Amino acid sequence: MSKLTKNQKLAASKIEAGKTYSIEEAAALVKEITTTKFDASVDIDVRLGVDPRKANQMVRGVVSLPHGTGKQVRVLALCTPDQEAAAKEAGADYVGLDEYIEKIKGGWTDVDVIITMPSVMGKIGALGRILGPRGLMPNPKSGTVTMDVAKAVKEVKQGKIDFKVDKFGIVHTSIGKVSFNAEQITDNAKEFVQTLIKLKPSVSKGTYVKSIYLSSTMSQGIKVDPKTME
Repeated sequence: MSKLTKNQKLAASKIEAGKTYSIEEAAALVKEITTTKFDASVDIDVRLGVDPRKANQMVRGVVSLPHGTGKQVRVLALCTPDQEAAAKEAGADYVGLDEYIEKIKGGWTDVDVIITMPSVMGKIGALGRILGPRGLMPNPKSGTVTMDVAKAVKEVKQGKIDFKVDKFGIVHTSIGKVSFNAEQITDNAKEFVQTLIKLKPSVSKGTYVKSIYLSSTMSQGIKVDPKTME
């Protein structure tokens, strides 16, 4: 096991063992304990009382974070020529159709989100084995298959993210950067958790939000009291 650095020891000493923090306290603390030289991401992990193996307990959705994610999201719009100008104006980094389908078939996946139209999904379906494992396959549930490509591009650029519970019942996502102030981190965290609560499956019994942890890239997790997310 590697030894903790001086900064890591100092950061660890600021988190009380066994303590559950309010989201406001956790948002301030995650900034305090992050010692990376780069602008680290702020991540949230929410353990849900669901069994993701059952289709009626799958939790998946989208949320527009009030303060965005702080990330530069590279967007590819796969659309027909009549939608190209609007997609470019909305901020898409790459716009086109057949030429990008061929590039992807050749192994190119240098984007974060792909947005497309229902009418061209037939062409894109063949890319599933390449895009699926990378989480890039467009999906109507995440708003990335739509008639209004420009609107979807704009929303993604402004901080709209999609999420899905994993096989362990945990939803993990980034909700900002350490350079955000504590209030912005708090706002984004609350918006995310409240969206999860709205998506609670009707068949889910008992405690739905079992635990919440806030952390940054390479930092310890800070346990958050779910009651402070309201």
